[in-house]
Amino acid sequence: MEWLFELFHQVNYELPKFVQFLIVGLTLGSIYGLIAIGYTMVYGIIGMINFAHGDIYMIGAFQAMIVLLICGTLGISWVPLQLLLMLVVAVALTAAYGWSVERIAYRPLRGTQRLAPLISAIGMSIFLQNYVQLVQGPRPKPVEPVISGGVTVLTRADGFVAQLGYLQIVIVLLTVALMAGFTLLITRTSLGRAQRACEQDMKMASLLGVNVDRTISLTFVMGAGLAAVAGMMVTLYWGNNDFHMGFNAGIKAFTAAVLGGIGSLPGAMLGGVLIGLIEAFWSGYFTAEYKDVAAFSILVLVLIFRPTGLLGRPEVEKV
Repeated sequence: MEWLFELFHQVNYELPKFVQFLIVGLTLGSIYGLIAIGYTMVYGIIGMINFAHGDIYMIGAFQAMIVLLICGTLGISWVPLQLLLMLVVAVALTAAYGWSVERIAYRPLRGTQRLAPLISAIGMSIFLQNYVQLVQGPRPKPVEPVISGGVTVLTRADGFVAQLGYLQIVIVLLTVALMAGFTLLITRTSLGRAQRACEQDMKMASLLGVNVDRTISLTFVMGAGLAAVAGMMVTLYWGNNDFHMGFNAGIKAFTAAVLGGIGSLPGAMLGGVLIGLIEAFWSGYFTAEYKDVAAFSILVLVLIFRPTGLLGRPEVEKV
């Protein structure tokens, strides 16, 4: 029985640490998942990857930061009002950027070979990075925390505390609400039916009266809005924005979309959560320097044994 007591003691000792990594992983994964939905929605309709999407997320983070600073200047200190203004303004302005990217970088090249829109999207990504660098400067922009405090989940004998922050609760709940809302929008509304029709056959959808251009533009707008929400969350959570933050987050979110199954909304969220958990646990139990290696290694393994991703479906070629 001594070995059983030792095992129980070891589990009891490691449990708070495990729970803390789980909380951090779910929070990080929620952010990745929201960005990944933008990738998977665009790919599902036009079959192309919007590589400027990570920079749209970066612009959303800066918009949220600017609104927060303006609130401080105007003396608006009530936190719910600050959050509401950040959400509304950041989503609206970032959605306009998303519409502009589709209108400038994608629509004129829609009928060409796929390489041309890909190069155009990369060029747009570089343009947005340099644009923000010129407007906001190259230095990181720190932001004072708006939501602080949390709930103690577990406490270890040596004083280590697993804490669930109030902001982490907000991030996860908001992500779940947005995921549920977008699922209903895709499955129950006329816009969702138009998006599914364009995904299956764009020409036939056009012949049946679907405004393809408007549907694709709204898809870019919706993806940009979700990226803006993720940018606002990052601004509140880490409080340190810079002009190249969109590149790393965009690559991770694209990885999450591929891992979950490109074209699948639940797959994008599942992939984001998995990437977040892998990073959190690898950083906690091994070393943070190789957390990206771990995440991409898992992606490679999944693609070897399941090329369509975890929830993806094999693409059926139309003849």
